[in-house]
Amino acid sequence: MILTGGASRRMGTDKAAQLWGGRRAVDRLADLSRTLGAISIVSAGDGDYGLPRAPDPAPQSGPVAGVLAGAAALGPDIDRVLVLAVDAPTLRASDLGPLLAAAGPGANYEGLPLPMVLAPAALPAEAENDWPLRRLVERAGLSQIPVGPEAQARIRGANTPEERDHLLRDDPA
Repeated sequence: MILTGGASRRMGTDKAAQLWGGRRAVDRLADLSRTLGAISIVSAGDGDYGLPRAPDPAPQSGPVAGVLAGAAALGPDIDRVLVLAVDAPTLRASDLGPLLAAAGPGANYEGLPLPMVLAPAALPAEAENDWPLRRLVERAGLSQIPVGPEAQARIRGANTPEERDHLLRDDPA
């Protein structure tokens, strides 16, 4: 699941459609997901990026609304979901390996709610669209994994042009 919602106010342009090394952010993350073995990919948000999508229930609903809509769109047969933020298109497979290897209902990195791996069955029945992501992570019982300093910027992603420039300088792709 790639979260593509949000107004991109700080970035000033649609983050999903923004080019990173000549490719749209959303396409880079979809390709990474496929490399990691994803059998279904959904874009959670209002934009149409050529992927199956789960539109926001209301404009600017927030990331938890995207996670809930995306999980519903993926359907009941999915055991685990990798949830990625579209503003982190320089992620590497090695950055996500610890999350994918985590047992139980899933995991995220300490202090960073995204990316996460989540068993849809762990989504709290009382979850609301306007919840902060950290509440969803806590209530779903996800493990908190330490993140190394070499991957922290890639995992955090880019919300401003300055952060984007920094990530592009360090991106081998």
